[in-house]
Amino acid sequence: MSTKSIKNWAEDDRPREKMLLKGIETLSNAELLAILINNGTRDKSAVDVAKELLTAIDNDLLQLGKLSVKEILKLKVKGIGEAKAISIAAALELGIRRDAAYKKKDVITHSKDIADFLRAKLQYKKHEVFAVIFLTRSNKITHYEVVSEGGITGTVADPRIIIKKALAHDAVSIILCHYVK
Repeated sequence: MSTKSIKNWAEDDRPREKMLLKGIETLSNAELLAILINNGTRDKSAVDVAKELLTAIDNDLLQLGKLSVKEILKLKVKGIGEAKAISIAAALELGIRRDAAYKKKDVITHSKDIADFLRAKLQYKKHEVFAVIFLTRSNKITHYEVVSEGGITGTVADPRIIIKKALAHDAVSIILCHYVK
């Protein structure tokens, strides 16, 4: 066992134990990532691996949220393999979904309601996106769908497909969103 092992640390310094004793808000970003990473390498603790990952992205969590599993692997952080990259990407996606669920209003009453929801859903997209929100007569969202995701310079949305989907979802009205990063 490495002397860098978190198991050798004082109990209240270990990320999991610290979270239980002092609360999740007391953990640093590196400690939160270390919990996801679970274990380090022979020479580095999970916290050290997490710090290296954060350094590779200039400590920018928004940047980390935009990375795919393959892009995380391309950072070449020793101790981050495919399984750990998948765990990190999954946790970040849960955060995005939580934010979108929080911002999704039961009934759309103002343009700000839908703008907040769409911003939460689309803010990490790297390419142009064409999304559609399907609404009931009372402006309740029944379905949200990205109908086209383009390359860096464009996307195509076929109106016939959008109308077909609107009918399939019994939408009375729709909101179209063309998001360009």
